Amino acid sequence: MKLSLGPILYYWPHQKVADFYQQAIQSPADIIYLGETICSKRQELRTPDWLELAAALLESGKEVVLSTLALIEARSELSSLRKICDNSGCLIEANDIAAVELLSEKKLPFVAGTSINIYNAHTLQILHKAGLQRWVMPVELNRTTLKNILSDAQKMGFLDKIETEIFSYGRLPLAYSARCFTARAKGLQKDDCQLRCIDYPDGIPLHTQENQSLFTINGIQTQSGQIYNLLDEYSAMAEIGVDIMRVSPKSTGTFEVLEQFSQAILGETISAQLIASDVKNNEYCNGYWFGQPGMDTA
Repeated sequence: MKLSLGPILYYWPHQKVADFYQQAIQSPADIIYLGETICSKRQELRTPDWLELAAALLESGKEVVLSTLALIEARSELSSLRKICDNSGCLIEANDIAAVELLSEKKLPFVAGTSINIYNAHTLQILHKAGLQRWVMPVELNRTTLKNILSDAQKMGFLDKIETEIFSYGRLPLAYSARCFTARAKGLQKDDCQLRCIDYPDGIPLHTQENQSLFTINGIQTQSGQIYNLLDEYSAMAEIGVDIMRVSPKSTGTFEVLEQFSQAILGETISAQLIASDVKNNEYCNGYWFGQPGMDTA
């Protein structure tokens, strides 16, 4: 089983991003996803900068995938998508069906991200015929559904032609909206948001009146309030047929998390406790994997 480092979902300064990926070169991640997936206004790094980072990571021996926007709304965003498809030389992660269509037209292989709704093997087969090489299971699905999908794909004769990746650690990407929640929280219009997302390197936490962690605001994206953590489910994933476990970046502690996942994959003995800051805050969840409410802990 391989280990992947997902795209940075937050808006970080250019230097922080550059330093992060310099560390990633030395990390145990086999696959590294690069690119802006949330908002096209976040331009600390532009397309040439992402392509330069990709070249450096490829040279280090990492597999690189360029991730694209999860909600494409403007012609300018389609134009940027075309530039990435035409110039990257890398596998592309499609997070909007518009990207799937464009990549299929260009006969380019792609990864289907978590925001592409794949809920059965028939959908998976259709997208495979369109060029899907790997899919990241939608986070709300459970292990039983995954097992059934992969079993059906086996019977349909294409399972050995695709890879399955599971979002295994990080704040769950739950929903996207044309409205920017960060701007609204600051009393600003979306068109004049002043790029306030950059002030929140892990998003804005939202709590209930009982002070229970509920959601995290990240621009147009709504995330889980708690950290999703499937470290202990490595063996179950391997048995089902999962190929890749994904760790989603946080502003701190990401590479310690990758090390622990790597130890699990290599069969080394690791602590059964939660990882790093999650232990301190006791805020983690894994409910979706077990077919329970997502914010539950099984």
